[in-house]
Amino acid sequence: MSLDGGARVVVTGGAAAYDIRDFLSRASVPFRYLDEAGPLGVAECTFADGACLTGPTVTDVARQLGLLADPSPAPYDLAVVGAGPAGLAAAVYAASEGLRTAVVDEWAPGGQAGSSSRIENYLGFPDGIGGAELADRARRQAEKFGAEILMLRQVVNGTIGDRSFELALSGGGAITSTAVIVATGVAWRRLDADGADRLLHAGVYYGAAASEAPGVRGKDVFIVGAGNSAGQAAMNFAEWAASVTIVSRGSGLSSTMSTYLQERIAGTPNVRVEAFAEVTAVHGGDWLRRITLRHVVTGVAHDVPAHALFICIGGTPRTEWADADGVLTDAQGYLVTGRDLFDPDLTRPQAPWRGRRDPYPLETSVPGLFAVGDVRHGSTKRVAAAVGEGAMAVPLVHRFLAER
Repeated sequence: MSLDGGARVVVTGGAAAYDIRDFLSRASVPFRYLDEAGPLGVAECTFADGACLTGPTVTDVARQLGLLADPSPAPYDLAVVGAGPAGLAAAVYAASEGLRTAVVDEWAPGGQAGSSSRIENYLGFPDGIGGAELADRARRQAEKFGAEILMLRQVVNGTIGDRSFELALSGGGAITSTAVIVATGVAWRRLDADGADRLLHAGVYYGAAASEAPGVRGKDVFIVGAGNSAGQAAMNFAEWAASVTIVSRGSGLSSTMSTYLQERIAGTPNVRVEAFAEVTAVHGGDWLRRITLRHVVTGVAHDVPAHALFICIGGTPRTEWADADGVLTDAQGYLVTGRDLFDPDLTRPQAPWRGRRDPYPLETSVPGLFAVGDVRHGSTKRVAAAVGEGAMAVPLVHRFLAER
């Protein structure tokens, strides 16, 4: 196979190679994808140095490309968990101000924003910028100042000590840090539709999955959701697909969708909005062939042809660990911070704040443990807001470290 066009990897394997394609896209690794199922749909990757891996995991591919790193045994001043816009902003400002900083992410930098094909309302980019490109720039900037980025590593256990936090990582190793910033964001909410799990990555995707755009050329695409993520996905796929249909349970696009996106959608001939509708089933053998749409008012259902279904229906915070560690969350699981810790509508019977002083803004119920971005109660779900919170958290970390 030829690695022309600057590609570092040639990938085959159809649905079996989806995770690899998604990771490479988010990690800004140039690759060439051949849409071939291969034997039994097994993924195969060929590298520029001639190496070939059959049936590799994402970790295998990352290791071959030299993208994996181990944490230092020496203590860090700050550990950032999550490498979306909020976490990367925190890393840039912390490392540039001399804090020994590590960033841990279970996938690749960018978070949900990393799958966006184009973000057009972020300050300083009048022509827009792809989410993966923005994340890659931020990663390189953080590394330039000395931050250590640990991709494909997950915090599997955390211990809150008197003077530091101990974070055990998947794949072995651990991080000791005086302060921690949680920037884990949210996970896409699952679609309750028959067949959706069976056809996952075989026409059914969570998020915008920008890496799949070339594969929908001339096809019919459906997007579940009516917020900004759905709108950005619609505009991206409209450049490739024969038709793009946004499926909304409400009367149309969400009031939270940016006006510029609503105007773009209204002016794009091959994009339409299916209002008061929901997807109740997906159908196909080895690939998605059609979906069942149900009108939420009348209950009338019908099947329509579909080649790809992208699900962008909001998310749930990645805070499953919080209860076990005694970190306060609201009823939806978002981390409560700052003065909100004393809100009677949010607190629980136990003492919400462990410190002897008042909590800093963005500080959780555990002193030295901060939360920024989408994972935080009351956050604004925008890239600029996440970046702002990540930057704002660093001076608060400095104040906490000064106490020590």
